[in-house]
Amino acid sequence: MSDPLPTYKREFIDFMVRSDVLTFGDFTTKSGRKTPFFINTGRYRTGRQLLRLGEFYAQAIVEALGDRFDVLFGPAYKGIPLATITAMTLARDHSHDVAYCFNRKEVKDHGEGGALVGHPLVDGDRVLIIEDVTTAGTSIRETVPILRAAAAIDLAGLVISVDRMERGTGDVTALDELRESFGMPTFAIVTIEEVMNDLHGREVDGRVVLDDSIRDAMLAYREQYGARS
Repeated sequence: MSDPLPTYKREFIDFMVRSDVLTFGDFTTKSGRKTPFFINTGRYRTGRQLLRLGEFYAQAIVEALGDRFDVLFGPAYKGIPLATITAMTLARDHSHDVAYCFNRKEVKDHGEGGALVGHPLVDGDRVLIIEDVTTAGTSIRETVPILRAAAAIDLAGLVISVDRMERGTGDVTALDELRESFGMPTFAIVTIEEVMNDLHGREVDGRVVLDDSIRDAMLAYREQYGARS
């Protein structure tokens, strides 16, 4: 029997369902894969939702890293509000007042100029990258050179909201590939396996959103695209 899911993880799963961020049906990912579930973080649309999301990220970060980082970096665009609200929540709830910064899609050639906004990175900064989801790891592979061009930083890790546990370019997950490529911790608030095990057959606000048929479809999808190790 598996260990019970920590309370904050179950609350996060319910939060995604109630926010219409985690949905089930027939979808196509950016990579062209047909998937029975979809995670669209663009559906967090209110201040209250964003505040709650920051609390979940902060809890996962503290449990995984403690205070072993100095800067939160949010890749444009979805990473920008994530870095902002999580930095605020870490300061308020965990007494860890970290710096934060994010990048511009286009380098500014006037005013203060440059590609980064917020904390100016300096040598030795321990930078934690915060993202919504990652399937192939492409955005992170684009992000790391930007950080390293700014200063001789240390990569403290990468945190995302949901680990889809799909193969990257090889047989392991994209998170595992990034961990191996950059020598940094990678983790998620929840994994899709935790979502499946916790949500299957359970009611959220009076309805079952992950029934036997959806679970079977998810298992088939994971058999086809899931990591082999």
